[in-house]
Amino acid sequence: MKAVEELTPAVGTSVACAAIGVPRATVYRHRSPKAADAPKPRPAPPRALSGEERQQVLDVLHSESFVDQAPAETYAKLLDQGTYLCSIRTMYRILQANQEVRERRNQLRHPAYAKPQLVATAPNQVWTWDITKLLGPAKWTYYYLYVILDIYSRYVVGWMLAHRESQQLAERLIRETLVKEGIHRDRLTIHSDRGPAMRSQAVAQLLATLGVTKSHSRPHVSDDNPFSESQFKTLKYRPDFPDRFANFEHGLDFCRSFFRWHNDEHRHWGIGLMTPAVVHAGQAPAAIEHRASVLADAHARHPERFVHGLPRPLTPAAEVWINPPENRPQVRTLELPRDSKFVPQVSQSH
Repeated sequence: MKAVEELTPAVGTSVACAAIGVPRATVYRHRSPKAADAPKPRPAPPRALSGEERQQVLDVLHSESFVDQAPAETYAKLLDQGTYLCSIRTMYRILQANQEVRERRNQLRHPAYAKPQLVATAPNQVWTWDITKLLGPAKWTYYYLYVILDIYSRYVVGWMLAHRESQQLAERLIRETLVKEGIHRDRLTIHSDRGPAMRSQAVAQLLATLGVTKSHSRPHVSDDNPFSESQFKTLKYRPDFPDRFANFEHGLDFCRSFFRWHNDEHRHWGIGLMTPAVVHAGQAPAAIEHRASVLADAHARHPERFVHGLPRPLTPAAEVWINPPENRPQVRTLELPRDSKFVPQVSQSH
């Protein structure tokens, strides 16, 4: 712009702009930026409300009778009373001009549900349970599979297949599983979602009587019960999982076979590629020692094949969380024998 202004007295604005390669409109706008950029005031239409009328509408919307009413309801009530102030849209414009467009109705609001945060450092500290449907032989027929899972060991401590979802059946399964596992008072937390059976009075009374703490997921947040959801996916993605079960006995046979495999044969990545039964029975330290010995022998025979040095076996996490705190340190180790030569790994969770 400076070069154009220097040439303009000698050759004129048009020639200077052509020589420099700058549009004339840009030069004129640069010479008077305030005049060009200043927004022109919009004239008020003749039918617009005056300032006094707008204030009157706002006062009515703020009045005790209409302070918690939607503009549409206020408009209708005023008409029934023989009063017309303005249209519904104008009421919204006046509220928007005063930054008051929000929920005005006096209505019940859902409480703010806290995120459940649970931790297990050993088996039988935190269980999760859920119910899933298995398709029956005909359309709209289902079998209901109840499963209780220990989050630390991933061991299925109890399960039941039934023809219906019932709080009485859930209560019976939980009571029998607690007795089978020998759970003492004030040592166990049972977590679930907010299904009818999970929130039933029968289950709540049972847990309170036996000294078991209950925990629930937040509404519509499936991530609050990840272990049960993951276990159901493992179930339904098995190669032999049928599209439909021919009858109840077929479903029962499949579940028996699956849970036997899941607990005693399935090497679970989340517990150091061990079986849930080994971790649940407290046999993980011995299994880690055995694996470490096998890896040490392999390293001694062919050290050149292990470019990162002596390999270490995977270990279950010392803590298993539902919704862990952010930036928490995580130690992937178990309490090993004092004479153990295995050095555990320490990692930082992110």
